[in-house]
Amino acid sequence: MNKFGDLKTKTVEELEEIANQVRAKILETVSKNGGHLSSTLGATDIIIAMHAVFDSKLNPFIFDVSHQSYAHKLVTDRWDEFDTLRQFGGLSGYTKPKESDNDYYMAGHSSTSISLAVGAAKAIALNNEQDERIPIAMIGDGSMSAGMVYEAMNELGDRKYPAIIILNDNEMSIASPIGALSRMLSQSMASPFYQKFKRKTAELLEHLPEGATYMAKRVEESFHLITPGILFEELGLEYIGPIDGHNIASLKETLELAKSMQRPVIIHAQTTKGKGYEVAEGVGKEHWHGVGAFDVSTGDALKKGGAKASTAIFSDTLVALADEDEKVVGVTAAMPSGTGMSAALEKYPERFWDVAIAEQHAVTSMGPLAKEGFKPFCALYSTFLQRGYDQVIHDICLMDLGVAFAIDRAGLVGEDGETHQGVYDISYLLPIPNMTLFAPSSDSSMVEAMKFAKDFPTPCAFRYPRGAFSYEESESKPFELGKSQTVQEGEDILFIGYGNGVGRAVETAKLIEKTPTILDLRFVKPLDEVKLKELAQTHKRWYVFSDSAKRGGVGSAILEFLSAEKFHDVVLETFEYEDKFITHGNTKLVEESLGILPEQLAKKIV
Repeated sequence: MNKFGDLKTKTVEELEEIANQVRAKILETVSKNGGHLSSTLGATDIIIAMHAVFDSKLNPFIFDVSHQSYAHKLVTDRWDEFDTLRQFGGLSGYTKPKESDNDYYMAGHSSTSISLAVGAAKAIALNNEQDERIPIAMIGDGSMSAGMVYEAMNELGDRKYPAIIILNDNEMSIASPIGALSRMLSQSMASPFYQKFKRKTAELLEHLPEGATYMAKRVEESFHLITPGILFEELGLEYIGPIDGHNIASLKETLELAKSMQRPVIIHAQTTKGKGYEVAEGVGKEHWHGVGAFDVSTGDALKKGGAKASTAIFSDTLVALADEDEKVVGVTAAMPSGTGMSAALEKYPERFWDVAIAEQHAVTSMGPLAKEGFKPFCALYSTFLQRGYDQVIHDICLMDLGVAFAIDRAGLVGEDGETHQGVYDISYLLPIPNMTLFAPSSDSSMVEAMKFAKDFPTPCAFRYPRGAFSYEESESKPFELGKSQTVQEGEDILFIGYGNGVGRAVETAKLIEKTPTILDLRFVKPLDEVKLKELAQTHKRWYVFSDSAKRGGVGSAILEFLSAEKFHDVVLETFEYEDKFITHGNTKLVEESLGILPEQLAKKIV
């Protein structure tokens, strides 16, 4: 049930009060559950204005990434259950049509919103519904760094489908005098007089001789040059802005105007990240983008300490490798702190790069560096490396170049859910020629894996989990190509662990009567065929533990080996993830729902 009723019937003052209530609810909930904070607080006023002008069940509301859509959830039908945000069985942290018919599309990755708006606009046109419906996409300035955005705008500007794109700009700032000028220009550009002037100018230019046409176009363009919208205008989109993204009256007026124009329109709205929560307000506070539980009064995190995260080990080791070897370089795509590359970026800014949300470019740009004798580390989340898949094949592996892909957040990621679960990287990388795949299983083996990657001459990828490794070992042996490590000697039963799966194998082994042999596989490509052949002679029941998809995963690779070698008497069962998307929630609860907790696996094995 919608707590606030129809926002289109509210006064501006009532909408402003609703915005205050929504921000307070977001702050209260995120401080307990964790989640995205600064971006969603900053977008609240825009979302309130969108609902004050449009019906979200009729008009597609498309949120880029959709991590900023909390206010949308709260003013539709989810106020009472909002305290379940990102909890197992509760509301998603992103838009999700299965959750509400006010959510048009599911999203969790950036830079897709304008393409979705183009697709929706095409469908609306084919259904002859342009008079009743129009897609509205909200996209942040950070998402504008991805090429897909410009591909979409290029077509939209050419085909002129009615659509509204709200550019939520929370990084740039305009001083008061410039801001006043911008407001004046924006109002002028959006006025019926100016729009009519543009059309008449275009008609006039068609009938002028060549020289006069050139001069007239220069006069028209000179007016655009004093506005920030020239890029969008050149792509064929109408531009309005910058406007104050926290002035609900202005936002409403602008949205109504854009709606009436029946053309593709960009509304450039400037907002402040963390608006309404002083601790998180403003730029330069990246850590407030996504947070765990915290004390609202101080901003201090409630959960501290614990085992060292694998990302932190990556960060320390990368800097150490860069200290020793000036040929070590690296790239990440808008996630310097998330991937642990911040320290290297700060210490060696000329050798490490953050290329913004541009995974394709990040991957391809490392190829020439490897060709020129450098050692690139490309650090991306598993779920984001998917976006550069063609480049991995075409620009790295085809050339057999020594780029090392550091795949963070491999396996379950908890509260971010379906769009972020890092479960497919083994399946999509295994078939690529020239690619070598391996995985550390502990803190010390993480260091050894990175040392191996640094000296490896051809494409390779190593994966590691969000948070800490579940397996502890005092010292790890160096990695050798295609060589596994025996963790425990046993009889008859073989547990094969890969990456963080080794820890689950060790814990499961403690819960069964027999003593299994436990193998840290280390490499899934190439496999340690010598060791596996040896074990196939003595162990006839094999169990695979890996935080990855079952189809095309570790178990699949081993089954192919067993089949090729005709070990038909070996029975293999893999405890990888089934062929379905995995929901959000506390990781342990998600694992329990999947039946892969050690105590659950022990019962299956018995």
